[in-house]
Amino acid sequence: MSEETRSQTPPDRLSVNPKSEHFQVEVLQRGVGIRFKGKQRTDIEEYSISEGWVRVQAGKTVDRRGNPLTLKLNGPVEAWFEDLGDDPPIAKAD
Repeated sequence: MSEETRSQTPPDRLSVNPKSEHFQVEVLQRGVGIRFKGKQRTDIEEYSISEGWVRVQAGKTVDRRGNPLTLKLNGPVEAWFEDLGDDPPIAKAD
């Protein structure tokens, strides 16, 4: 993947939780679209393209610290920046 294409695709791993080491506010502000198992999803808490998994919130359940409980689902993950228009470069596992 060229450097220009790399800068136009989201990182391999990203989280919406500010306490996570994979949280990147600049990337999230651009808007990231996620397709998991061929279906576009808007409820993803964290993803990893190379490892092929996403984390989604398990209903309204929270742990003892008040953090939402998440489920790890395995399958093909694709991500793209929503601010690049109708045909953006898509990051996916090769």
